[in-house]
Amino acid sequence: MSASEPVAGILLAGGRSSRMGGGDKCLRMLAGRPILARIVERLAPQVSGMVINANGDPSRFAPFALPVVADSIAGFAGPLAGVHAGLEWFRAYRPGIRYAVTVATDTPFFPADLVARFLAALPSAPALMVARSAEGVHPVIGLWPVTLAFELEAALEAGARKVGAFTEAHGAVEVAFPPVEIGGRKIDPFFNINRPGDLAEADCLLRDETP
Repeated sequence: MSASEPVAGILLAGGRSSRMGGGDKCLRMLAGRPILARIVERLAPQVSGMVINANGDPSRFAPFALPVVADSIAGFAGPLAGVHAGLEWFRAYRPGIRYAVTVATDTPFFPADLVARFLAALPSAPALMVARSAEGVHPVIGLWPVTLAFELEAALEAGARKVGAFTEAHGAVEVAFPPVEIGGRKIDPFFNINRPGDLAEADCLLRDETP
């Protein structure tokens, strides 16, 4: 697959953030900036366009000047519904896009060559791909054929909710990613901020990274 293949980005920001006390986890401050600002900055050079998947009032994301796409599946169906919403948006408004990469908005250290590595591993036939690191598989970090929107919708309407179960059932290709070095430490590239302690650790890593 050519590295010049245009890929869209879907930023999954629809979680309830219960372990962080609720609210929009991605809007919390990390080393003086919203986590989402760091995610957008890291992904922007890798994709030809991005949308934010989030429910509720979209105006809270206005500073990022990106389309905000809500779940079309009723009820809180989790990140699988967010993937579906993003794929549907690109299918409708960017028909030339064949693939979209999904990124959780609590993973500020994901690789700067995430998309390039996915494309390099992509077989000649359209395929669903997911990231793997030393800590295991990360199904919410993946490369999705936009045509999967139809199967995703059918699965969601049938009650599917787990991203990992869907990707496994659809024979997702796993792509291995090595650790990244932040603040002089090697960490999992998909280190995610789930709890206040994770946010504090990420803040320390970035503080140590600054000369």
